[in-house]
Amino acid sequence: MPPSIGASPAVVPLEMRAAGLSGTRRRSGQLVAVFSGTLFLSAFLMFLVEPMIARMVLPLLGGAASVWNTCLVFFQALLLCGYAYAHASTSRLGVRRHAIIHVCVVLVPLFVLPVRLANGAPPPTQNPVGWLLLALLMSVGLPFFVLSTSAAVLQKWYAATGDEGSRDPYFLYAASNLGSFVALIAYPLVVERMLPLRQQAQVWTAGYAVLAGMTIVCAAAAWRSAPAASPVEGPAPRPVEGPRGRDASVAQDGAGEAISWGRRARWIVLAFVPSSLLMAVTSYMSTDVAAVPLLWIVPLSLYLLTFTVAFSPSASAVRALAARLMPMATIALTLVLVAQMNQPLALVIPLHLTVFAIIALVCHGELANDRPSAARLTEFFFWIALGGMLGGLFNALVAPVVFTGIAEYPLVLVLACLVRPAAAAAPARESWRRDVLVAIVVGGAAVASVLVNNRFGSASRFLVLGAAVPALIAFSQQRRPVRFAVCVALLLLSGELVQSPFGRAVYATRTFFGVYRVRVDEQLHYRFMFHGSTLHGMQSLLPERRAASLSYFHVAGPIGQVFANVPNARATGEVAVVGLGVGSLASYAGPAQRWVFYEIDPAVERIARDPAYFTYLSDCAARCRVTIGDARLSLARARPEQFGVIILDAFSSDAIPIHLLTREAMALYVSRLAPGGIIALHISNLHLSLSPVLGRLAQAEGLTALWQREPASAGSLADGKFPSEWMVLARDARDLGRLTSDPRWTAPRVQPATPLWTDDFSNILSVLR
Repeated sequence: MPPSIGASPAVVPLEMRAAGLSGTRRRSGQLVAVFSGTLFLSAFLMFLVEPMIARMVLPLLGGAASVWNTCLVFFQALLLCGYAYAHASTSRLGVRRHAIIHVCVVLVPLFVLPVRLANGAPPPTQNPVGWLLLALLMSVGLPFFVLSTSAAVLQKWYAATGDEGSRDPYFLYAASNLGSFVALIAYPLVVERMLPLRQQAQVWTAGYAVLAGMTIVCAAAAWRSAPAASPVEGPAPRPVEGPRGRDASVAQDGAGEAISWGRRARWIVLAFVPSSLLMAVTSYMSTDVAAVPLLWIVPLSLYLLTFTVAFSPSASAVRALAARLMPMATIALTLVLVAQMNQPLALVIPLHLTVFAIIALVCHGELANDRPSAARLTEFFFWIALGGMLGGLFNALVAPVVFTGIAEYPLVLVLACLVRPAAAAAPARESWRRDVLVAIVVGGAAVASVLVNNRFGSASRFLVLGAAVPALIAFSQQRRPVRFAVCVALLLLSGELVQSPFGRAVYATRTFFGVYRVRVDEQLHYRFMFHGSTLHGMQSLLPERRAASLSYFHVAGPIGQVFANVPNARATGEVAVVGLGVGSLASYAGPAQRWVFYEIDPAVERIARDPAYFTYLSDCAARCRVTIGDARLSLARARPEQFGVIILDAFSSDAIPIHLLTREAMALYVSRLAPGGIIALHISNLHLSLSPVLGRLAQAEGLTALWQREPASAGSLADGKFPSEWMVLARDARDLGRLTSDPRWTAPRVQPATPLWTDDFSNILSVLR
């Protein structure tokens, strides 16, 4: 389990290989089985509770990718505290005293379990990080802290037993790594699909009780075997050189070699880079697909795998291969980032994950090559955990405040190039003039290629081809890490000059919920708002078209057909809309109607209300108001049967918040729906087919459903119309008016095996296109 997210990696000293690992396992017998089983269960529970508690939080924060990243920062911070406790307590106390104290520590969480979300509802704020961290601390802080101490504590106890394998206890980490992998695989594929959240928490509590009992058994074994004297000393110190000879002259002491602050700083940086990249890749996947544990766990699993491989005694060839592939992989990802490619997803996501895995393996391999003697093991893990936590803090807390775009991803890519080990046969140092010349050539060629492509339309494939020449020059500098990093940085900077097909950016901001940009196309006379890479609304700059609803809300599209053909859509007095965007739907507001928009991010309302950007809300005036906060929580405060029409148009970039598509959510909508009213749901998505799920929900609530998915040819940018997918629901088919006879609207196809989504259960695998 990785120090920056979970338990410790399988650090195996060279002495252990000489002694023979398999022999140690055979001679250890039942004692090894008890300690290994305890480590396995501890790691399993730690990695199971991470996605479980994040799944509980999602319904309150709209499914933003930042939810999971903030959760990771919390886990990393607690892990750091756990390692600090393990290092201090095992160093200062005798094994017997520590065993008694630690058993008490392990038993305390039993009084606060099962895990449940605490701290109430989040405040309507642009940045709920403080609320989320406090909620996590109150909900799962104590049990997670105890789990984070297990790996270091248990290996120290085993070292004190006097068993034949106790002098080299590092093989126990194999059980910890196995437990982590099993948990990561089991949660999305088994636990989440079979158990509702409430039962997940109950089963987890039972598992923790078993762990407490097994920990007591391990403590008893250590207490009986350990002398009543001072703390356990690690193996006798051995000379350990720093990386490639650095710090080789550092003096040795009785507790192992002394470690310079420069060496510690290097450990921190090497742990920082993979941790930051983990969050960057996770954000990319969550933003453009869906915010669900299944997608979060993929990069986390790769992160864990690279730790396991890097610290394996037989993986030197794999680490060497990763080091050789890293320059090529980095250049390939750089070209994709410069061209701003996010399609096809089946190609782009594997590329991001592959490059992340290669860089993480290189960084973790450097940590493995520079590990100290076993006596310094707990300190080594502490500094790695600190680096991992700093990487998480940078992405989740610092970057959203400092940057208006996702700048942390390219920055950390450049940092990874800087810390990459130099080639063994790197050429002699050349003059700084040569460095500057190469940088000028690469930067100039990259900028020239972007400007030329801007002149001819900036298609992604042409941007990649145009940047290929400076990219090849940059790749040729791979044997010089600093020069290579500078070239990569210049390539990435040239991407800032790429001209969007939607015009120039006139405004950009970043919040906890994502990055927003307002763009203007003077030629086609449109103004757009993007959330991430997804269009969230547009308006014409021409006075005669100012009131027209465009993009997915065009009068000729499905929602326009709803307002033209459903009697209650025009006659109702009150309309609720979940998701504001630029306020396009306000153009449908009748003179006697009152519309309420529910929006989770205050930044979206500021953009939509600014007449310098969009005027739908200002034109609607007092007839339209905005309520800030999660839509489900806000709608719950509305009157029963208040709205004649409820429209759901909530997206986090291209990802629809799953908690708005559950049976509990549908029951809430129906309870707030007036007699004769309808519910219209915008479910356009490139990657998820949600119509069967909504059809199943309609059946469960006894509703009539009609569905329309427009073909890709339905509309164009010149017309201001984009194809969209919608579903409408009503208590009675007659409430749908003429839509029932419109051939474009059909009943959704629902297979008998289609699962019913609830707040406790959803299955994203069943809806992937």
